[in-house]
Amino acid sequence: MKAVIYDRYGPPDVLHIEAVTRPAPRDDEILVRVRATTVNRLDCHTREANRSNGMVISGISRLVSGIRRPRQRILGSEFAGEVAAAGPAVTRFGAGHRVFGNTGLALSCHAEFTCVPETARVAPMPAGIGFEEAAAATDGGLNALWCLRLAGPLTGRRVLVYGASGAIGTAGVQLAKVFGAEVTAVCGPKGVDVVKAIGADRVIDYTKEDFTAARERYFCVFDAVGKESFAHCRGVIEPGGTYLATDGPRNLLLGLWTSRFGDRKVKFKLPPRYTQQDVVLIKELMEAGSYRPVIDRVYPIEAVAEAARYVETQQKIGNVVLAVSGG
Repeated sequence: MKAVIYDRYGPPDVLHIEAVTRPAPRDDEILVRVRATTVNRLDCHTREANRSNGMVISGISRLVSGIRRPRQRILGSEFAGEVAAAGPAVTRFGAGHRVFGNTGLALSCHAEFTCVPETARVAPMPAGIGFEEAAAATDGGLNALWCLRLAGPLTGRRVLVYGASGAIGTAGVQLAKVFGAEVTAVCGPKGVDVVKAIGADRVIDYTKEDFTAARERYFCVFDAVGKESFAHCRGVIEPGGTYLATDGPRNLLLGLWTSRFGDRKVKFKLPPRYTQQDVVLIKELMEAGSYRPVIDRVYPIEAVAEAARYVETQQKIGNVVLAVSGG
């Protein structure tokens, strides 16, 4: 089969197409013919061994992914496609079923085929949804779902989503609305119209307005891109409110500290716990029209290096998808 391979850590140019052996499903696995996948920040950070985040984080990244070279040569955590074969113990999926899901740190989706355990984060594709949209649904959706649940009930609460035009941010805006929140979204000028269109009650262009200088207070500030800080946002968080982080080791320490001291809490827990039922929930929300992933660009899998370079500009709106032919 055709797959995107990287044999060493580095910039997008280390990615290349190679013919590799098609995987065979184990007894409890399905073999998925991948029709679409994505390039997300997990792929980019893993590929460069998190060098952009400093030596300590890079060292931890290499402990997970491989000290000298990557153990898993195929990146990609999101997929949508068809079941090509199923192991003898599989009961819920059969050949021809359209499925989507997320392999997390197991990666392996930047290829024409990948194997997924039947009990993993995989579900039938939402009715009426195409492969490209389904492939883009889980990374932002699962991350936003995990973070927003940490904040507790949001019905009638005011939530601010910082970085609202990214994959996690666009999902966060929509899911916060599903949970009954009043949502203020902060993004750059390129994303304003998109974020309005997906349901934000108010949109702040950070190039024109500093949200921390306003009088508004929020029950929850959700930093969907890891570029803000609790210290900077603390003044706009209500007493008893929460700062939700998606990145940054400092937030692990702040989470421990603020759980015991202060009236505003940082919540950031690793590792996140995503379940198959969470993917089913995303499916149901998409079918109900309550959540749709935003897609910025679609590249052929052969242009994966170009796609990765675009993701690393940090200017994408929503998701970047790779179309896979599936041979």
